[in-house]
Amino acid sequence: MLKVDHLAIVGGGFSGTLLAINLLRYGTMRVTLIEQRKDHLARGLAFGSAQADHVLNVRAGNMSAFPDQPGHFSDWLERHHVGTAQTFATRQIYGEYLLALLEDARRASSDRMEIILGRAIDMRVDTAECQLTLDSGAKVDADMVVLAPGNLPPHRLAAFRHLNAPAYINEPWSTHIADGLKDDDRILLLGSGLTAVDCAQSLDAAGFRGRIVALSRRGLLPHRHDMTDPFAPLRERPTGSCSTLVRSIRNRAAEVEWRNAVDEIRPFTQDIWRAAAPDMRMRFLRHLRPYWDIHRHRVAPQVADRIGRMMNEGRLEILAGKIVAARASDGGVNVTWRPRGSASEVRMQCARAINCTGPLSDLSAAADPLLGRLAASGLIRADAHAIGIDVDQQNRAITLAGMAQDRVRVVGPMTRGAHWEIVAVPDIRRQTWNLARTLSGAHWVEAEGL
Repeated sequence: MLKVDHLAIVGGGFSGTLLAINLLRYGTMRVTLIEQRKDHLARGLAFGSAQADHVLNVRAGNMSAFPDQPGHFSDWLERHHVGTAQTFATRQIYGEYLLALLEDARRASSDRMEIILGRAIDMRVDTAECQLTLDSGAKVDADMVVLAPGNLPPHRLAAFRHLNAPAYINEPWSTHIADGLKDDDRILLLGSGLTAVDCAQSLDAAGFRGRIVALSRRGLLPHRHDMTDPFAPLRERPTGSCSTLVRSIRNRAAEVEWRNAVDEIRPFTQDIWRAAAPDMRMRFLRHLRPYWDIHRHRVAPQVADRIGRMMNEGRLEILAGKIVAARASDGGVNVTWRPRGSASEVRMQCARAINCTGPLSDLSAAADPLLGRLAASGLIRADAHAIGIDVDQQNRAITLAGMAQDRVRVVGPMTRGAHWEIVAVPDIRRQTWNLARTLSGAHWVEAEGL
């Protein structure tokens, strides 16, 4: 086992912060956490850029930062008089919780933790160590580097590449999307998933009373969380082909309600993905992923109610179709699109188009300089389905030549190619906790490695 006295983490958002905190909880190694944006430290994009009315998609009782302390976040909420285990807390409050955890860990660790505000732009790896180069020119030497890039900004949509803000906004978190709008304007949201839901709420909260159109290939909205009756969940992992698994979930939905049928396979999802043949994974990604996403990644009841009111009032419309072209116009942007199942084209004049397609997962399109250089040098590569960085089950980065690297690990959503279910808090907290205990040897002390 590689001996690690000093570990550097590139990315101080949710994944990187949880890994750092857990490394300090177990063992005695030094940890350097590198984050380029102070406002994203500990909170990342999801919790650092959230607005006041953006709430978590999961109740507080399942949002603890620690798998071994399931009530940690809800206890924190109650101590601060801002919620209970059943609360859908705001993302800003959750960001405050994470930052408080990081500050507590930093104080308790004495001189074992260093936080660097800067951007890593290059890395050298040899048999003895890793060396990171920062944009300031400074060097950071470490025994191991863990890449925690989080969710990458969305890719620039081809039809809109020649357009700029405010007519086209590529990163919905990077600007005030309602600035300069009038109540007779029409806004086009490119996508109808969780990001589109957030943008619709932001526009509503900013006082925009014009028309919002959300356009996606299938026109699907995330479903709502709801209370369900107690039931006895499955004890064994479901097996079989894609169609067999879908049929199994549908049958279970008829027995125990669909939310329970989806939630009960959570403990098995990663194993199902790992056991699936490449062609089965591709069929899932091509045909089933949108339907899985809207059932699996649900919104809080108050969010669903708000979106429902906007739709009933005629201020929000969901369309299914494909963008054909877009061009600048005096009023903003003129979009040509083709409704799903139709050969005809429709034109739509919009004051603004906002990219709500969600985070980028294709490594080849990433704008991050470090990831770009690592990919160009062959130190990392895209996974087989181009949905993240290729890693093994120990989260070791796979080189272009197919070799797993002990000194380079990856955590967080960009490991979805290996684990699939690794974008939500419960999965990332387990991943970072397991890796920290493995690197520090704590899993042997607790007899889990036997």
